[in-house]
Amino acid sequence: MSKFDNIRPYRDEEIHDAMQRIANSEFFPLIASYTYPAKSLEEVKNIIRGCNTIKEFQFEVMRYVAEQVMKRSITDFTYRGLEHLDPSKHYLFVSNHRDIMLDSCLLQYVLYINDYETTEITFGANLMCNPLVVDIGKSNKMFRVERGGNIKDFYKSSKLLSEYIRHVIIEKHQSVWIAQRNGRTKDGNDITEQGIIKMFCLSCMKDKIKALSDLNIVPVAISYEWEPCDILKAIELYESSFTKYIKKPGEDINSILTGIVQRKGRVSIKICEPLSADRLQQFADCTNSDYHRKVAAIIDSSIHSAYKLMPNNYIAHDIRYGQQKYKHLYTAAEKASFVHRLDKLNIYDGCDVEALKDIFLGIYANPIENCDK
Repeated sequence: MSKFDNIRPYRDEEIHDAMQRIANSEFFPLIASYTYPAKSLEEVKNIIRGCNTIKEFQFEVMRYVAEQVMKRSITDFTYRGLEHLDPSKHYLFVSNHRDIMLDSCLLQYVLYINDYETTEITFGANLMCNPLVVDIGKSNKMFRVERGGNIKDFYKSSKLLSEYIRHVIIEKHQSVWIAQRNGRTKDGNDITEQGIIKMFCLSCMKDKIKALSDLNIVPVAISYEWEPCDILKAIELYESSFTKYIKKPGEDINSILTGIVQRKGRVSIKICEPLSADRLQQFADCTNSDYHRKVAAIIDSSIHSAYKLMPNNYIAHDIRYGQQKYKHLYTAAEKASFVHRLDKLNIYDGCDVEALKDIFLGIYANPIENCDK
């Protein structure tokens, strides 16, 4: 057994059996009806059962899922920055994180249609809540990231994760996607956790510059006109302001499904310039803690600069601060649509609705504050 067997994705020889389990899952009819609306359940099962490699699964299923999401819930999808990538190199894509599945799925789609190798993808252990999710995730090159635990266990799992990421990039010659933080950004502030950078360095602790330069870190910014799960995020933040938030059973699955089907309007991905060894070398004399902080700040700056602000961001900012500073950047119809969405919070009359609305507005308004820094 490899020391990575508990976290790695499936290999090609494991795909056939996984496809049989997926096709036989009790939840499969629901997934099939959304992904392949024009096909019968048996036709879709035959497509799934016919996949025998990761590439076949990604081409026949995940590519099609991305296209269905774009067709049904995205009005315009754009991407920039492929010129920063060398097809002969392998990268660690560090992305802001707004949706559980779509952030990585849409980047995968961009890479796939432009003949780049798709990435392996980090996948929180908390999301591996049923066998179907595990089979779909591990067939789609997702690998397990442990969350929580005591200090000793957390360090061991972080070191193993660091070693696996290095193994994938240096030895397997594949790229990796990881979020800039533990869990989604819920307040609109895309901030890289310093601990993520520290984790990257655990697999090469004697040389902090080499530890990161070997990984070819590429910041990625994904921007949604309509934030996935915006109302759910606002409610969670509101409840968290009073007590420790405890997720309800099935909440992660609900967030995944809501993110997929909820309208997203315009969506944009920007692939930024890789962090070069020369750029990292300027921090050679820093303490490890300062080094981690400064690298996180570089990633933040790249993502904030690359984030594509949309009318909803400007509308929310003007409403939240009682001004018309950005009124030239949106139409009356766009504002009316946003206010209609905002007013859906009125049904939560058991709480301080105005405070809840302010949190909702912040989700959309905060990216403007970050881009202005």
